[in-house]
Amino acid sequence: MAPRLQLEKAAWRWAETVRPEEVSQEHIETAYRIWLEPCIRGVCRRNCKGNPNCLVGIGEHIWLGEIDENSFHNIDDPNCERRKKNSFVGLTNLGATCYVNTFLQVWFLNLELRQALYLCPSTCSDYMMGDGIQEEKDYEPQTICEHLQYLFALLQNSNRRYIDPSGFVKALGLDTGQQQDAQEFSKLFMSLLEDTLSKQKNPDVRNIVQQQFCGEYAYVTVCNQCGRESKLLSKFYELELNIQGHKQLTDCISEFLKEEKLEGDNRYFCENCQSKQNATRKIRLLSLPCTLNLQLMRFVFDRQTGHKKKLNTYIGFSEILDMEPYVEHKEPSKSQTRKPKCGKGTHCSRNAYMLVYRLQTQEKPNTTVQVPAFLQELVDRDNSKFEEWCIEMAEMRKQSVDKGKAKHEEVKELYQRLPAGAEPYEFVSLEWLQKWLDESTPTKPIDNHACLCSHDKLHPDKISIMKRISEYAADIFYSRYGGGPRLTVKALCKECVVERCRVLRLKSQLNEDYKTVNNLLKATVKGNDGFWVGKSSLRSWRQLALEQLDEQDGDVDQSNGKMNGNTLSKDESKEERKEEEEELNFNEDILCPHGELCISENERRLVSKEAWSKLQQYFPKAPEFPSYRECCSQCKILEREGEENEALHKMIANEQKTSLPNLFQDKNRPCLSNWPEETDVLYIVSQFFVEEWRKFVRKPTRCSPVSSVGNSALLCPHGGLMFTFASMTKEDSKLIALIWPSEWQMIQKLFVVDHVIKIVRTEVGDVNPSETQYISEPKLCPECREGLLCQQQRDLREYTQATIYVHKVVDNKKVMKDSAPELNVSSSETEEDKEEAKPDGEKDPDFNQSNGGTKRQKITHQNYIAYQKQVIRRSMRHRKVRGEKALLVSANQTLKELKIQIMHAFSVAPFDQNLSIDGKILSDDCATLGTLGVIPESVILLKADEPIADYAAMDDVMQVCMPEEGFKGTGLLGH
Repeated sequence: MAPRLQLEKAAWRWAETVRPEEVSQEHIETAYRIWLEPCIRGVCRRNCKGNPNCLVGIGEHIWLGEIDENSFHNIDDPNCERRKKNSFVGLTNLGATCYVNTFLQVWFLNLELRQALYLCPSTCSDYMMGDGIQEEKDYEPQTICEHLQYLFALLQNSNRRYIDPSGFVKALGLDTGQQQDAQEFSKLFMSLLEDTLSKQKNPDVRNIVQQQFCGEYAYVTVCNQCGRESKLLSKFYELELNIQGHKQLTDCISEFLKEEKLEGDNRYFCENCQSKQNATRKIRLLSLPCTLNLQLMRFVFDRQTGHKKKLNTYIGFSEILDMEPYVEHKEPSKSQTRKPKCGKGTHCSRNAYMLVYRLQTQEKPNTTVQVPAFLQELVDRDNSKFEEWCIEMAEMRKQSVDKGKAKHEEVKELYQRLPAGAEPYEFVSLEWLQKWLDESTPTKPIDNHACLCSHDKLHPDKISIMKRISEYAADIFYSRYGGGPRLTVKALCKECVVERCRVLRLKSQLNEDYKTVNNLLKATVKGNDGFWVGKSSLRSWRQLALEQLDEQDGDVDQSNGKMNGNTLSKDESKEERKEEEEELNFNEDILCPHGELCISENERRLVSKEAWSKLQQYFPKAPEFPSYRECCSQCKILEREGEENEALHKMIANEQKTSLPNLFQDKNRPCLSNWPEETDVLYIVSQFFVEEWRKFVRKPTRCSPVSSVGNSALLCPHGGLMFTFASMTKEDSKLIALIWPSEWQMIQKLFVVDHVIKIVRTEVGDVNPSETQYISEPKLCPECREGLLCQQQRDLREYTQATIYVHKVVDNKKVMKDSAPELNVSSSETEEDKEEAKPDGEKDPDFNQSNGGTKRQKITHQNYIAYQKQVIRRSMRHRKVRGEKALLVSANQTLKELKIQIMHAFSVAPFDQNLSIDGKILSDDCATLGTLGVIPESVILLKADEPIADYAAMDDVMQVCMPEEGFKGTGLLGH
């Protein structure tokens, strides 16, 4: 098959010799590539998109031949979820709850414990109604015992292969995503269960934990001097065995029971001798429980690191454990002197952390436990739901298989009839055909809208994504799936083909015309026969022409942008049109804003009539300006006014700069904290006024003159001053500018002054030296001042999407790392060159800077607050240095959420982060940033807990450095 580019050329080769008005039906069909031969399966390996007659490789291979009916569905056999005969029921692992499931299975296999739990009273009677359980209500166990009852009943008689223990886990308040210490869980749950059952009246229920799991041993101390033996009896529910340095379980038990010598500083005080004596101490097993739990201490505390470490030592153990030699009897027997026997079935593990042994008895064990009627009814109800689910799944599988078989027959029938040949034909989108052959998605109605041209016919450029099929197959498709529009032979668009023919002819002669135009541009234009053309357009006219022809040649925007339901949004369409309108077309570079010839002759050139005629062939819609056309009269008037305004602005700026030289250069400025001796009065204006005035003086042609001082921005609605003398010497000093009396006289002459604000220094009292007081005129308004401070604090606590900065600290030194480039807010522009952007339509509340106007706008309290926020933002702005990480945060997000952001920025896990701000430790993960005092532009210090070095030389040790909170906050500690 020829490449697509060669097909494109072959389909339009005739256009080089045929004029647009000579295009025939044969030419049209050639352009739509109907002449191409269809491909043959086995010869063509993949679909030829350039060939509308190629129907190979569109997804038909999965349907041709024999098909396994299981491929028609993605539903597993529901019987795989069914419990097999004589097998146990499993428990679903909810994430990291394997330790819970393990103990549940162990406790379930303890028949005595299961029987006792079945005897516990239950609140299930509340759910009983008449002869059974209310169908509309789901049973929800209320206590731990009820959860165990229900779980054990399901484990015993459920038809499911596994059941979900989420209700039990949720009742205990366990985190399903956190791995916990299994030994600690066993101890805590046994304690909770024992405490819960202690309230039962039935002794078989009340004492079941002690009967099954409780043994007794004694701490025995023997005085070496007098031989006196003292005993301290103690109960146990498990034996904690040290495994370090041992290979066999029996060795661990022997070490647990071995004698310990009490000598030196550790001597024992003997009551018989009434003095400290050397002694021996050991543990004697007095009685063993029916179920013996042996905890293998794999996790030990490392004093050097302060963390637990796991011992991966292999331990061997047998299926039958001989404990006779370890238990003390009342008439000593031979068994106490012999070594324990190793039973059959020895195992070895480096991961086992708990071993459970059942006491062997001569009595025949009871292997059956009857499930109470109310629990069995609950199990039967669950089994009924499971059976209904199995039937539903089986029916869905059957329906999918039936649909698949019907689709298989349809494809086998229709695919052979798809090729059109010489019979009547239609076009269908390749995408729809592929979806029709896709077994994983349902077939939607046919949608050919995306392939239409502006004339609502088949666009020639879309032929590569269309396929020509027989009318017979098209009739069946539309009758079964609907859709449209149908694209028959009448849908071949003659208008598009003729336009393409014209464009191709122009493209072929473009290079020749380019040379001709260049030669014509060399000739001098005489008289009034020429035309004005933009110099920029002349430099790029060939490129513009080529782009324009390419757009016309392959214009994909003629369709309505829709393919199988995917449509362009209105906003996207408007944005595309806006971008197109902003691009200048040929000769539009000499258009003025009023649509007339621009006044600048440097931007245009006069060309001959012959050259313009050639250019007009490519740009028939370009604006035409004969040489005798006058320039825009409105632009001439505005140009004169602009020149006059610029001259006026320069004169004003020069006059003001000369009148206020020190204020402009920021030299010899007075200071409140160091009051100058030569004056007792200083005047105040807003710093915003000074900055705006300096901008105008520096660049009078780019800025409008400042006409008003606008001191009302520093006053409250009642006319009182918003700043104290102390605040103007500190935090508010950035908001005001101090003016010498001589400067104030000049300001009154040059600007409109709405309010006079001054500070007067006076001497009070007869004592020498007298007390100095500073009085403001107008006086401070305490109420509004307090309101302003509250508003400022509120603004700092109610921000959204504000920037803060994070420094990583190591050994109390800031570590500078390359920050994310997209967060870099540094700029080469100076602050004074930046213009504060204002929302559309918003005017400055303090200054009316329109030409010729000096009227000041009315100042409101809201205007003042907005101005204060603007100045606060400017004064608080933190200049980000290289290496800082900038994060966008909101006041209502929690510290935990911030830690997650920091984790992504610094690759430091949240539990390893130590955060502080201004010396204050941030530790409450649930607190919001606003309540913690984190405000915009804050700098937070991050100190990471470095990982502890790994013990590479210790083969049997693995470091565990996770924070250990255990079962804090769960129901296991609630009792």
